[in-house]
Amino acid sequence: MRRMIISVFATFVMISAASAYQLVSSKELGRGESKNQNVVVRCTTDTGKVSTATCSLRRYAKCTGTGTNQKCAGWAAWTDLRTPGTQYSDWRSAASACCRAKGLR
Repeated sequence: MRRMIISVFATFVMISAASAYQLVSSKELGRGESKNQNVVVRCTTDTGKVSTATCSLRRYAKCTGTGTNQKCAGWAAWTDLRTPGTQYSDWRSAASACCRAKGLR
């Protein structure tokens, strides 16, 4: 019984600490040097209702060289289109930061 109470409490803490946003769309476009990936998320309010506020996130293929010497491998960091200078390791952290900046989750 005690183990069950601890388990329920731990689950509640993980859920309440999680960011809440809804994935609206995800697209991968282009090939090679022009390849990019876009994600749009809809933020939620503190009460868990879906807001009309959205965040647009993007990352590009990581390329080096130019012309015929250009090689593309992997992806550059994610950016929030509102603040393109800030980089994120994954789209979830970018979505969380964007929604928090709007006073949402």
